[in-house]
Amino acid sequence: RLSPQLLFTMVDSQYFLPNDIGISALDCTEAFRLLSPREKLYAHYLSRSAWYGGLAVLLQTSPESASIFVLLQRLFRKQPAAQLESMATAAGLSPEEYQAFLVYAAGLYANMGNYKSFGDTKFIPNLPQEKLKALVWQSQAFQDSPSEMEALWDSCSTLLFSLEDQQKQLGLGDKGITTYFSGNCCLKDAELAQKFLDSKNLSAYNTRLFKNTSEGKASYEVRLASAVQKGESGDTRCGKYDFEDCVFTVSRGDYAYLMKKVSENLEKAKDHAANENQKRMLEEYAQSFTFGSVEAHKEGSRFWIKDKGPIVESYIGFIESYRDPFGSRGEFEGFVAVVNKAMSERFAKLVSSAEVLLPELPWPKDFEKDRFLLPDFTSLDVLTFAGSGIPAGINIPNYDDIRQSEGFKNVSLGNVLAVAYATQKDKLTFLDEEDKDMYIKWKGPSFEVQVGLHELLGHGSGKLFVQDEKGTFNFEQDSVRNPETGEQITTWYKGNETWDSKFSTISCSYEECRAECVGLYLCLNKHVLSIFGHEDEDAEEVVYINWLNMVRAGLLGLEFFTPESKSWRQAHMQARFVILRVLLEAGEGLVTLKESTGKDGRPDALITLDRSKVHTVGKAAIERFLCKLQVIKSTADVEGGRALYEGYSAVSDTGSHNFLRLRETVLLRKEARKMFVQANTRVKGHVELVEYEGSAAGLIRSFTERFADDAEEVEAHLLELNKRDAPCWC
Repeated sequence: RLSPQLLFTMVDSQYFLPNDIGISALDCTEAFRLLSPREKLYAHYLSRSAWYGGLAVLLQTSPESASIFVLLQRLFRKQPAAQLESMATAAGLSPEEYQAFLVYAAGLYANMGNYKSFGDTKFIPNLPQEKLKALVWQSQAFQDSPSEMEALWDSCSTLLFSLEDQQKQLGLGDKGITTYFSGNCCLKDAELAQKFLDSKNLSAYNTRLFKNTSEGKASYEVRLASAVQKGESGDTRCGKYDFEDCVFTVSRGDYAYLMKKVSENLEKAKDHAANENQKRMLEEYAQSFTFGSVEAHKEGSRFWIKDKGPIVESYIGFIESYRDPFGSRGEFEGFVAVVNKAMSERFAKLVSSAEVLLPELPWPKDFEKDRFLLPDFTSLDVLTFAGSGIPAGINIPNYDDIRQSEGFKNVSLGNVLAVAYATQKDKLTFLDEEDKDMYIKWKGPSFEVQVGLHELLGHGSGKLFVQDEKGTFNFEQDSVRNPETGEQITTWYKGNETWDSKFSTISCSYEECRAECVGLYLCLNKHVLSIFGHEDEDAEEVVYINWLNMVRAGLLGLEFFTPESKSWRQAHMQARFVILRVLLEAGEGLVTLKESTGKDGRPDALITLDRSKVHTVGKAAIERFLCKLQVIKSTADVEGGRALYEGYSAVSDTGSHNFLRLRETVLLRKEARKMFVQANTRVKGHVELVEYEGSAAGLIRSFTERFADDAEEVEAHLLELNKRDAPCWC
């Protein structure tokens, strides 16, 4: 086992961002240059909308995130990083400590809060608290407004550095920190609120839950994100309701100032829209953010799906529910991107082959959608991605009813893939030396295939069995049989139940696991590989590296497991660990995982994959598991789903592998996730693209210039929104 001292250093370092963390500029110069003046204005106002809305993530992450953001903005607006360095020296900071502060600031901006967007752990500055305080006191911002800066420091400095157990990660109740729920809420409150929302046919996506208790009776406020606060039209079912011996009040006005800025900029973008679908889409989105209506957002999403192959692609709203501990509430995100035509041609070929490939999936045709709605699938170069982090690919909208019957879109983010997954050989852990060069060569191409299959045929496949409010079934109840048992179907979704509301805490990771399995399974298909330009030996290398990458990712996933609460903090990494377990269980030497001692004398591990068994043992294992996953999802079998998924997700020190000890090794050798610097746009007669260097200082500058015109107003409103809810987190 690791020595206690080494273990302490390793666990402690989990909460710092290293000084040499990778920071890359997202390049979209060429893509932006090719846009027409009208398209540039459209992209500009959509970007403004996204950036203002993205600030809501600070308020969705932790009680202190918004105050820290404002503190940093005030420091760096007065003095850029290079100028502030002389103050740091005067305050007694070493060059390493000042760099640690810059990296912390960049991390807060990149994650839109002080918890990692990938893994949900807190990160703190890697320098003593008194030194950071001395720097703040030396700064120009402090000289100009000492009492304001001191009050700002006092409001967040304790939580900025605190690493009490509950504060180390996001979670509900005593498992962590969340601002989706008031501090007195637990899982039972979340379940009760979901039942209430279902009874009123209200979505949780744009809500937060606040609990009060008076005279022994619980009352809850369900607060919708909207620009208007009360008394104006727009059906959002606002009002007071008695429900199961409690009182629920549905109110409006969460993040009101930010939602107003979002809507105003969407209206401006509308003037430069390319077609009627884009105009109608933006009208509905603006309505949604003005009145807090998810129905309007769904309507906007319908027009968005109809807007096929636009030059400038975008999506905005409360979208992904990974960070709600209950799995129902969406985090705000907005992206604006430009189509990469050459890469999109490959994805278009994959889309046109979808109807041939779907029957290849290992479940009976009754478990597949009645009609595959051919979606858009484009490769995009990101101009703006506001939120807590940037994914490699997206399949949206997340509304089950729209996806099942009206369609969806897939996007692969090309300029993100280009820099996010580049790996240096000396940082490549847990692989055999013989595999490393091949891994570096084929990781990019194989991941492109995996993302394509994962998004299009993973998230895009599979039917949910539903009985609607009129009692009508969308499947033949008498004839459809469960392929696992041979018996009739006995469970299904009823009325307003959705995948998210039914499977709640496991829904995100389970669905990512299903999509990853589809990618592994279908990448074995020669036709798929040829679509992406891979034939013969090259095709086999892509398959091998895709599978090897998946089992390695399963091992790396252990970083995102918290032993104290036995909980996972990242949906995709939990999914990959589950797949590793399934492939280890398949046996026959398919995957080998051994603990070892590294050249540096510290614990290490080696994972290998027998390429001769991928098409046989591997395929059979994924086929069985994938069929189980789909049948459980189709039939709303929550009990069976939890037993299966939580079983494979368990991390223990018993059995054939000591995963708890392996987790310590993974933490010891982990590489920090890269951060991205994004450009700004500004209108000076025409739209200019303003780019920044790929460094901590560049990332910081991009944010201080992002809100240059109304910085003080934005910061004052952020602090006001933060202060209003401060008593709720205690």
